[in-house]
Amino acid sequence: MNYIDLDGQLIEEETGQDRLLTFLYTNAFGRMLLKPLVQPGISNLSGRFLDTGFSANMVSHFIKHENIDMSDFPPRRYTSFNDFFTRKVKDGTRPVDPDESSLISPCDCRATVYPILKNANFSIKHTEYTLRSLLHSRKLAKRFQGGYIFVLRLTVSDYHRYVYAATGLQSKTYRIEGSFHTVNPVANDYLPIYKENTREYTIIHSKAFGDVLQMEVGALLVGKIVNHKESCPCVRGEEKGFFEYGGSTIIVLAEPGRVTPREDLLNNTANDLETRILQGQVIGTAN
Repeated sequence: MNYIDLDGQLIEEETGQDRLLTFLYTNAFGRMLLKPLVQPGISNLSGRFLDTGFSANMVSHFIKHENIDMSDFPPRRYTSFNDFFTRKVKDGTRPVDPDESSLISPCDCRATVYPILKNANFSIKHTEYTLRSLLHSRKLAKRFQGGYIFVLRLTVSDYHRYVYAATGLQSKTYRIEGSFHTVNPVANDYLPIYKENTREYTIIHSKAFGDVLQMEVGALLVGKIVNHKESCPCVRGEEKGFFEYGGSTIIVLAEPGRVTPREDLLNNTANDLETRILQGQVIGTAN
């Protein structure tokens, strides 16, 4: 998948995972194999295995295969693969942009941003979505029409803890049950994954940005979305939760007229390119 890296360089890559997912989603036999894999029961079963001590044997191979830079993490022994997957970075390695008027990325990701049209529709990689189908709420969809949707995709090699994108008072957490398709762009060409996958969201009532909706989307073999709290004050950069194993996505919705996305993020998205961004870096600015 092509993306712009942290140095602004175009990276063209196709991993073994990309080729496998292309087979599963584009081939009739592959889709037959895929059907049971996206069910919640399989994700829960894989999650239980990855909590076992035996699964810790997979860690060293995974680090080497995914070329993960472990210098960002304190050295220690991992008791299971999920213990490794949900590891915390060293203090100071994901600094939060100091400007309070900056909306920050809650996670390490490959980011895109799309305008939400006046009818509350938006398009991701040429697939049409509606906010109503994403949120299961007509009233809430209307609140964000005319704003922006930030799609922040995590790969399996990314840091899978996430923080709040803004400071404010967060609502309760809303959960929408669904399946667990991959969030790799290859799946989006064949299925409306962001309205089918299991997801959780909360609304942050902030002074700087108005209402900001932050949603965590589960994905293939992600057994858990773990959020720490709800219905209380929150601070941008404060840890909100984590994903257990798998690629996944965080979606951030901004109300109309409240946030201007980063110019390079807008331009790269228009050219069908994702932008590499780290947790705490700017994705938009308050108007």
